[in-house]
Amino acid sequence: MMTEPKGNRYYYLRLMGFLKPHLGLMILTILSMAVASVFEGVSLGMIIPLVDNILTGKQIHLPPNQPVPAWVTQLVDRVNHIPPVVLLNTLIVATLSLLFLKLVFNFFSSYLINDVSHRVMRDLRSTLYQKLMGLSLNFFHRQKTGVLMSRITNDCGVLQYCFSEGLMDLLYQPIQLIVYLVILFSIRNYFSIPWSLIVVLAFLVPLVIYPVVQIGRRLRKISALSQQKIGEITNTLLEGIMGIRIVKVFGTEELEWKRFHKENQRFYRLTISSIKRNLSVGPVTEFTVACAVAVILWIGGGEVLTGYLGTGAFVAFLAALLSLIKPFKKVSRVYGFSQQSLAAASRLFEILDEVPTVLEKPRAIALKSFAESVTFEKVGFHYFPDQPVLHGVNLRVRKGEVIAIVGPSGSGKSTLVNLIPRLYDPTQGRILVDGKDLKDFSLNSLREKIGMVTQETILFNDTICANIAYGQKEPPKEEEIIQAARMACADEFIQKLSEGYHTVMGDRGWNVSGGERQRIAIARALLRNPPILILDEATSQLDSESEKWVQQAIEQLMKNRTVFVIAHRLSTVQNADRIVVLDRGKIQEEGTHEELLKLGKLYARLYQLQFSDEVMIQSSGVSHKSSVVSNN
Repeated sequence: MMTEPKGNRYYYLRLMGFLKPHLGLMILTILSMAVASVFEGVSLGMIIPLVDNILTGKQIHLPPNQPVPAWVTQLVDRVNHIPPVVLLNTLIVATLSLLFLKLVFNFFSSYLINDVSHRVMRDLRSTLYQKLMGLSLNFFHRQKTGVLMSRITNDCGVLQYCFSEGLMDLLYQPIQLIVYLVILFSIRNYFSIPWSLIVVLAFLVPLVIYPVVQIGRRLRKISALSQQKIGEITNTLLEGIMGIRIVKVFGTEELEWKRFHKENQRFYRLTISSIKRNLSVGPVTEFTVACAVAVILWIGGGEVLTGYLGTGAFVAFLAALLSLIKPFKKVSRVYGFSQQSLAAASRLFEILDEVPTVLEKPRAIALKSFAESVTFEKVGFHYFPDQPVLHGVNLRVRKGEVIAIVGPSGSGKSTLVNLIPRLYDPTQGRILVDGKDLKDFSLNSLREKIGMVTQETILFNDTICANIAYGQKEPPKEEEIIQAARMACADEFIQKLSEGYHTVMGDRGWNVSGGERQRIAIARALLRNPPILILDEATSQLDSESEKWVQQAIEQLMKNRTVFVIAHRLSTVQNADRIVVLDRGKIQEEGTHEELLKLGKLYARLYQLQFSDEVMIQSSGVSHKSSVVSNN
């Protein structure tokens, strides 16, 4: 369930929540910024003696009848009595010293804010991935894989600016604005700067803020669309690469390129639109400030020419005003980028706010052992409300019993067994283990008792040894891994590989064949040695010879264990203790192979159909072989 859209403040506060563990570094960063800004501000004050005492050969002029603090009067008097040459040397040394200190503190503030931002991104990505791993399977059915990948990579990348450059400007530039404004008002108070200049400055703020806010609102909408589009691009790319074999076979390279190019072009247009608006913020801000400076220069210049205002004081005032341009410009750009970051944050918080449908009870108990049975009581399930997959399933499977589940495609076989490890929860009824509801047990303790091998073999880009040992709490001995591989008829081909059990499987295990991948997956289940075993088309990709050996190994594994076997090939389930026939989500028949054949219903028809197909295939194979012999 996705969250409702929230306001900017909500997302800002949640993003800032990721800063709490790093509050100490943030305080050091702000202190470094403040010290650097003060040093830069003090440097502006040196313009007054430079202009009045050195360049024009006059003394610093304090207006008469102006309330000036005693320390200011004493400082001005002392500076006025310093010889120009000595004052020049002093100013040069002081300026270089202040510049050096400012650069040192700027370095530390930049380093610290980048350290904080990368820590936050590290924490955010880890939190997101942890959340994804804890979500139920139905969430992944609703989401595209590429889109989810884009959220963790691209959306976090957008937020990277928010917590590095953006956060630094958001903290540093306001501090600079405060320092420069303090200097402006100090010069105005101590050197009788006309109030008309301050009025012009007061008009500057709303003139800058209004266009920035308007552009920022539009940027957030564009950014949300851009991030959605990059998710579509990632998904298209992922599908094309993962399905490259089908693309090659069907000759659809051009079609896939056009599909990708279409999405890529849309993303390009959105990106250019975003860039255009981002770049427009700077010129708008700069021109507005420049107009204000021109008016101040016109008014203040007249005051200097009439002798009412000192040259040094006016130049310092003008320098402070010009210094405001850079902070104003950066703060305005930060607002634009922050809107993009908020769009990314809203998408990430959708994942963090997602509630799993399979939840563990607060006081769930541990399933210490499996002793009696697994029971389905009036179990129903649907992925979508109007499309039931299972309904009214009643089934009791005793410990040590081998149950085969067969039926037409789409009858609900895999869904039924997926309910046992709580990959999904029934939408109706309940499932009991030893008389207790599955929901009463902790998920880890339940799933530790269950092993599963599916038709879709999942292997990781790691060694064969690590893939077989996957999911074990304690690292098994290599001898145990080899024994499991032998039982799964995998040891022979593994030993022939260049590095044996230490051979890296490659992406999705493509370094070995489909049948070999399946045998490694079976070895993984054998090593786990669970009391409940689920085989969902586990031998579907094995050749006849390998299947025979694996079936023998599985028969040994089945002893004193409860096994659920799903197979389309009915010849592989004839020796099951009981066969359950599913059709349209309901149990239609139940019994042994011989009993179901005697009934002459669905199972018998399915068996007869498969038997006829196998005879035809074998006959065609013999005919083909005979024709080859006769031709030779």
